[in-house]
Amino acid sequence: MSELVSVKQVSGRPIPLRGNDIDTDRIIPARFMKAITFDGLGELAFHDERFTADGEPKDHVMHDPRFIAKGDRVAVVNKNFGCGSSREHAPQALLRWGIKALIGETFADIFYGNCIANGMPVATADAATIERLMKAIEEDPAHDLTIDVEARTATYNGESYAITIPDGIRQQLLEGTWDATRVLVAGAEQVAETAKNLPYVDGF
Repeated sequence: MSELVSVKQVSGRPIPLRGNDIDTDRIIPARFMKAITFDGLGELAFHDERFTADGEPKDHVMHDPRFIAKGDRVAVVNKNFGCGSSREHAPQALLRWGIKALIGETFADIFYGNCIANGMPVATADAATIERLMKAIEEDPAHDLTIDVEARTATYNGESYAITIPDGIRQQLLEGTWDATRVLVAGAEQVAETAKNLPYVDGF
């Protein structure tokens, strides 16, 4: 548990989730947030977009056999993805559906932070680049999309796209310090040693 986990690169079949301002209530409706753990949230991701009130499947990209190959996936999105309430369940639902990284025009700040806290790289690119990438995927979806955190590139079907990952976030992913719990556990001895010299900790 104490070993830090570096995230240098993520590869997976891409899925284009088109649309601006896709909020967290659409990603995981509030009524599914009663669970104590995040187990099972994957099958509920975009539930109301994917199913009718009677549970019948709708025409949705997450039901399109071209985009639901088994294994890891990478979501390609548009502007202001993950806006709305700051529920951690949103990235958790995407992660459990298989999405291990995202690339888009812009992301809501808290959603972005919640993704990074789960080791999910989130990259941005300008609107023209995202549109070109989405079209390439929709025209020929049978390839993996690779997000290279270190090189700051996204590669699909032999073409490389420049992406933006802030320096601090990039460093966290590469060093494994994105996982705050692992960082604390890895430094447990130093924490205990420091605590010995703090008078207000005595007795706790």
